[in-house]
Amino acid sequence: MADREEYALWLKVLATLNEAQARWYVAQKAIEWGCGGIQRAQALTGMSRVRIIKGMRELGNAEKLGVPGRVRRPGGGRKKVEDKYPAIEAALEQMLAHEIAGDPMTEQRWVRSSLRQLSVRLKEAGYQASTTAVSRLLRKQGFSLKRNKRKEFRPDCSARDEQFQYIAAQRQAFSAAGLPVVSVDTKKKELIGNFMRTGKTWSKEAVEVHAHDFPSLAACRAVPYGIYDVTKNAGYVFVGTSADTPEFAVDALVRWWKHGGCVAYPGAAWLLILADGGGCNGYRSRAWKHQLQEEVSDQLGLTVTVCHYPPGCSKWNPIEHRLFSYISLNWAGKPLRTLEMMLGYIRGTTTATGLSVKAFLQEGVYKKGQKVTAESVDRLHLNPHATCPDWNYTISPRIGKALWGKDMTEKGSIERRSCSDVSNS
Repeated sequence: MADREEYALWLKVLATLNEAQARWYVAQKAIEWGCGGIQRAQALTGMSRVRIIKGMRELGNAEKLGVPGRVRRPGGGRKKVEDKYPAIEAALEQMLAHEIAGDPMTEQRWVRSSLRQLSVRLKEAGYQASTTAVSRLLRKQGFSLKRNKRKEFRPDCSARDEQFQYIAAQRQAFSAAGLPVVSVDTKKKELIGNFMRTGKTWSKEAVEVHAHDFPSLAACRAVPYGIYDVTKNAGYVFVGTSADTPEFAVDALVRWWKHGGCVAYPGAAWLLILADGGGCNGYRSRAWKHQLQEEVSDQLGLTVTVCHYPPGCSKWNPIEHRLFSYISLNWAGKPLRTLEMMLGYIRGTTTATGLSVKAFLQEGVYKKGQKVTAESVDRLHLNPHATCPDWNYTISPRIGKALWGKDMTEKGSIERRSCSDVSNS
């Protein structure tokens, strides 16, 4: 029992010491025990006889106990490959001369070969260098392991800046006139079922989900189309289970106007829509413009001005960072097992700045590939703006009172219709 207690005490003490201190401690105990002390210390600690005797010799000469702050004497340990082969760095640099790639606009460079391949090639050249040594040599030359980094894509900087300034002017003009400004986009499509969700949530046990995200295991695929009222800081999300088409997007806009827009902006007859350059509401989509003409402009009596963000600039669309990002945070780490659960998470999204979100289920089947003929396009009351006409245009009603004008900043007066007039038309 005494040996067990002593052994336990030794383990606690030795765990706090470095290599040299442990050697001296065990050697001191062996000296105190006298004859047979080395064997006893070896049995208790598992330290080799050579190490114990070395410690006893060092205790006999206090000047050789080591340099303060070091475990081994200066010069101890394995020699670096650079010290063994002074020319290895030059040899490696010459070896990489023909396989270093880089960005012509920056100083970023990368190597094509792997550490193992470089180690083999150095060995063939007469240098014994492990992959660890090669890694250290590469770091000395400025290389390191890095993952891919997304880079902003700007196809045309001049048109891009001009469009951003124009969008800002349109937003200011509509807001000053008390007219609605909405940002629209389709959020990432989600599989409904017990699937893995990115993020973490506080819980006593981790939620178990399917091992694979196979679409065949899903109840359906949800398509959330969002409409964000920039002025009111209010979001409306219409979740469909069919395809992401222009018809689906415009139906969501019509429902938004009837459920919220007409009430929030009584008498408004002009609407500004901020949209991405692609997708179901892209600037090249004939079906998007045709649906806006028939369902929004003609049926609701609204004059619609659409401003598209340039390609590659969808992250500047207000709905991305003022609505969709908070919805993603609200359901992070939580499987969307049912559509009702998904709608609940969307409705429960709030922010400190007063964001309110409403969610609706958009039923119906929307078919892809709906064609719009050239004759139908010719009948549109569509007026491209003078600034970036591909990205900015106004669609006016073909019946009733039409608001003809290229944009809000050019038109001095705004014709208004009441909600009752809109519902009766």
